[in-house]
Amino acid sequence: MSSPRFRIAPSPTGYFHVGGARTALFNWALARQLGGTFVLRIEDTDTDRNRPEWTQGIIDALAWIGISADDPHFEGPYLQSDYTQQHVAAVQQLVDAGKAYYCDMTAADIEARNKAEGSTGYAGWSRDRNLGPGPDRVVRFRVLAGTTIVRDQVRGDVEFDNALIEDFVLLRSNGAPVFLLANVVDDIHMRISHVLRAEEHLSNTPKQQMLWEALGTPSPVWAHVPLLVNEQRKKISKRRDKVALEQYRAEGYLANAMVNYLMTLGWTPKGPEVQPWPQIEGDFRLEDVHLSPAFFDLKKLAAFNGDYIRMLSAHEFLEACRPWLLGPDAGFPADRFDETKFLAMAPHIQPRCVTLADAPGVVDFLFLAEPIIDQDAWAKVFAAPDAVAVLREAIVAYDAMVEWNHEALKSTLEAIGATHDLKLGKTQAPVRAAVSGRSVGPPLFEALEVLGRDETLRRMRNAEAALA
Repeated sequence: MSSPRFRIAPSPTGYFHVGGARTALFNWALARQLGGTFVLRIEDTDTDRNRPEWTQGIIDALAWIGISADDPHFEGPYLQSDYTQQHVAAVQQLVDAGKAYYCDMTAADIEARNKAEGSTGYAGWSRDRNLGPGPDRVVRFRVLAGTTIVRDQVRGDVEFDNALIEDFVLLRSNGAPVFLLANVVDDIHMRISHVLRAEEHLSNTPKQQMLWEALGTPSPVWAHVPLLVNEQRKKISKRRDKVALEQYRAEGYLANAMVNYLMTLGWTPKGPEVQPWPQIEGDFRLEDVHLSPAFFDLKKLAAFNGDYIRMLSAHEFLEACRPWLLGPDAGFPADRFDETKFLAMAPHIQPRCVTLADAPGVVDFLFLAEPIIDQDAWAKVFAAPDAVAVLREAIVAYDAMVEWNHEALKSTLEAIGATHDLKLGKTQAPVRAAVSGRSVGPPLFEALEVLGRDETLRRMRNAEAALA
């Protein structure tokens, strides 16, 4: 028995959709698990909307989530436009076999006929007219009477009444094959054994199954996975929701976190939800896929990403953050960035980051010549009765310290706070504001240790002078 062949067939008409990415991952997991092949076919026949950069965007987005041409299970990308002759030949095969026919009725003709007969749709009026090719003529498929049963691996047997399916167009009047026909012919040509896609395509499936059978090939294994919906339980849409996979990458989401989260949308892993890809790949089963729509929860995705950021080693975190740390929006000059300081602070930065893009904002004060003062925070901190006194005493005490490390810095400030009957949180507030310019941030004493004695005291004295 030949190995199974799966596929995805996106159109290059925009950024790669997270729903498409989820479907791709489901296919990818099964292809690898079963020793099969994952085929990427770009359906690029919509010449008015297609752009080459969108095609490359699809390839790059798939590579980001681990579906790469470097893997032996990957095949493609193929372009649907390269197979137009096969599409047309398949239509002719169906016409020759009496399974399709030419029709010269225009939309206006059909509307007039329906108005006269009190009917709707197209009622097969050209079936027995024996028309041949001609200008402005389409080719329609001859739908047989009866029912079509789609045996779906997720949804069970789904029955369609053929009486509700009109003779559908295969070839447009301009000679262009329709998507439905091209899709089936390409799947047959590429020996696709499993068609796993979103639930919204289920309504097309009886027509496609008819075409598979009419072309003399058993239909593939069908599996329609649940739609992704937003918090209003509406299908996520690029018009109102953030759906571009590339956008999440640009915002600093980790590929492993995105992959793990997407795999939980419509399927529940065994054990904890956060788990490595090899375990997910081994456990994934079509029969375990849910029927109900899956909520694309941005808060839960952020939680996944935070978990994965905390799993990184300091050096991995540095490399992952590098584009943001050295980018134009870092908040400090690239030549002032110090890897040693960042690595020392990394374990304290990671718990405060939801995305990699958050990292520069947590540590920017370490790499600035002068801290950026949050005036509101300063006003609130130094309005406290003992704040200025604590700052002054801390300057004297820190200047006299023999060892400059976070333990000594903390115990020294705790002693100062005790003389003012202040807890540590209140005691460290004026020091943090003086050094970082704000009232929140990473652990203060670790930051002071990294910043160094001279720079810490310089900033504290500058703050004291400004307050005076």
